[in-house]
Amino acid sequence: MTLIQIAVVIAVFAATCGARTPLDRLQEERRGRSGTVGEQPAPPPRSAEVSAHGRVTFRLVAPKATEVVLNGNWQGGRGVAMTKQASGNWTVTTGPLDPGVWNYTFSVNGVTTLDTGNYNVVRDGRRYMNSVLVPGAAAALLQTGKIPHGTVSAVWYPSSALQAGRRTLVYTPAGYEGSKYRYPVLYLFHGGGGDEEAWSSMGNVNVILDNLIAQGKAMPMIVVMPNANWNETAALDVGGPRGAPVAWGGGQPGGRHPAIPVQDYDRAEKEIVSNIIPFVEKNYRVQPGRENRAIAGLSMGGGIAINVGLKRRDTFATVAQFSSGLFGGSPGYAPFEIEKIFPGHGGDRAATNKKLKLLFFSCGTEDPRMPFHRKVVEDLRARSVNLTFKEYAGSHEWKVWRDSLADLAPMLFR
Repeated sequence: MTLIQIAVVIAVFAATCGARTPLDRLQEERRGRSGTVGEQPAPPPRSAEVSAHGRVTFRLVAPKATEVVLNGNWQGGRGVAMTKQASGNWTVTTGPLDPGVWNYTFSVNGVTTLDTGNYNVVRDGRRYMNSVLVPGAAAALLQTGKIPHGTVSAVWYPSSALQAGRRTLVYTPAGYEGSKYRYPVLYLFHGGGGDEEAWSSMGNVNVILDNLIAQGKAMPMIVVMPNANWNETAALDVGGPRGAPVAWGGGQPGGRHPAIPVQDYDRAEKEIVSNIIPFVEKNYRVQPGRENRAIAGLSMGGGIAINVGLKRRDTFATVAQFSSGLFGGSPGYAPFEIEKIFPGHGGDRAATNKKLKLLFFSCGTEDPRMPFHRKVVEDLRARSVNLTFKEYAGSHEWKVWRDSLADLAPMLFR
């Protein structure tokens, strides 16, 4: 009997016995909900459609839902009820939104869910949200255009404190891989509740820098974004469950955490100076020396930048903070004492200003911390400390911090 005859006999036997052949299984896998071979389930309707006038239309398929609410961060926390159509789809169109990146979720019968019709999903700590970009001149730095793009990589460095590897994200500018050029480095820290992915996920750091560098407004630079939760090896979805929390404060307006003890800033200083910087300078083509290092951060990370950066002026020539609770406006911080974190500010001021190439502060006008920022800025300027202070419309939010980075980056390493 030939091989062909054997195959025919097996096929006939399988059919007679009702057995499923490999072809049967393949066809079953390809069947859609209608049972027709090759037909796939219908994709969700396109959502987060932006009109030429900045209006955004949202859609969701939820035929059995009795209530669907759109919750967007442009609404000040107020949800907007969506309308159910005869098809079972829910829809709503916003009024014109300002250019920028906006985040949102749906609430379906009281349960928070993502928009399946919009593949742009971001994570801010433990919260997942969809994002939508409303284009316009004010959001030009947030738009990916036909320009050279850099790379964001996740790398692991050895931490002597944890006796384990810790994860950090690193942005390298366009052309890094093919050049021999050495780059200055910005060490950029997230806020309370965030992790090493916050600036790339929520802050659009790579897009902002790609645009500024392509326009010749910012020097090509490397940006290192560590995890500032020093008891963690990495973000929760990578490094596993958190251990006992470190006593960080000021993660949210109003303060939800105990005061930050000095020893935690000491721990941050040791991790940054003894572990992170040596790893970066060994594994990346960087320009050595304090003039080629900057440290910055938002909220909790701003407190780290101020405490470590001003104490270690032998390591950093530029220090920047965005919306830190260090100066007041958040019960989560210990009382602010300028001499403790800025020793010698009342001594040789000319020498201090010369050594500190750039001191940059920023805050949102609606942030509870703004009055305290203004007071500290006034005090420092009265003491002849040179600094740049920027105010942005907004509260304690990513819009303010993106704008802060966009203004800071062109000032660096000049």
